[in-house]
Amino acid sequence: MSEPKFFHFPEGIRLGDIAGWAEAELMNGALETEITGVAPLEDAGPGMLVFFDNTAYLDALTTTSAAGCLVSTRHKDKVPEGVAALVCKDAYRSWAKVLAQLFPEAMVPLEHGVEGVSERASVDGTASLEDGVCLEPGAVVGAGAEIGAGTVIRSNAVIGAGVRIGRDCVIGANCSVQHSILGNRVYFHPGVCCGQDGFGYAMGPGGHLKVPQVGRVVIQDDVEIGANTTIDRGANRDTVIGEGTKIDNQVQIGHNVVIGRHCVIVSQVGISGSATLEDYVAIGGQSGVGGHVTIGMGAQVAAVSVVSESLEAGGRYGGTPAKPVKQWFREVAAVRKLAERGGKS
Repeated sequence: MSEPKFFHFPEGIRLGDIAGWAEAELMNGALETEITGVAPLEDAGPGMLVFFDNTAYLDALTTTSAAGCLVSTRHKDKVPEGVAALVCKDAYRSWAKVLAQLFPEAMVPLEHGVEGVSERASVDGTASLEDGVCLEPGAVVGAGAEIGAGTVIRSNAVIGAGVRIGRDCVIGANCSVQHSILGNRVYFHPGVCCGQDGFGYAMGPGGHLKVPQVGRVVIQDDVEIGANTTIDRGANRDTVIGEGTKIDNQVQIGHNVVIGRHCVIVSQVGISGSATLEDYVAIGGQSGVGGHVTIGMGAQVAAVSVVSESLEAGGRYGGTPAKPVKQWFREVAAVRKLAERGGKS
């Protein structure tokens, strides 16, 4: 059985092209050298392009057969003889730029090859679609919804009544979007649910009385949301996700949460209602954030941590409950020493 190839490397690519896209300086190589593919360091053969930005892979770099290697300035002397070094400020960012040029379909793949509105899509007569909108088979657009030019709605995605989606967005297969306003260039991967009820109940001995959730979800420009992430609409104010924020798969965002600009939230994080993340916050996978807390600008939270109280801006935190990492490391070391002594003081 032949190996299927989902992304096809274009013909006629030269090292000079790569250097231009990467804003890199070519060392010990010829601009006209042909590049025939990309690969990991350990698998690369002649004609392949690789990148190096982590010394854990130094052995693989020294034995690679690649034709060219994107490398940060600090590592340029590690590239072996016979491999053209493309020296740049940040090899990983340059790698991203190069791949976007080589494989534009990986950024917004047209999975079904559909352009325009499929005859098997369902669009309410009061919905408004700008020119260039693509609706794949099974997509549903509700009453009064507005979708901007260049936006793609994948198969079986449901856009609820009154939803507004900006331009050049992608709403993945089987997504559900309701009570939401999305900016431009927003990307929902498959299975995202956005704008459903928040978890709000007035609890008491006579039973739990549901509190109507009457807010919205507002998502600003250039936000990317991973597969099967859920974003609850606000209870009495908006749930907000700021410009440029990137959220991984299977994240839960509760009602009234406000996430700032350019935050990074890794998979399986849960953020409780009315929490606030200021700009440039990063949260590691499987962490939990309690309700009504604030994580200050630029703070970083390690994976599998629990944020139960507000954290100051710019700090690095970890543990349960989350605390400054130096304190956390000391506590972990003390527990380890205690265990090694068999619990004896």
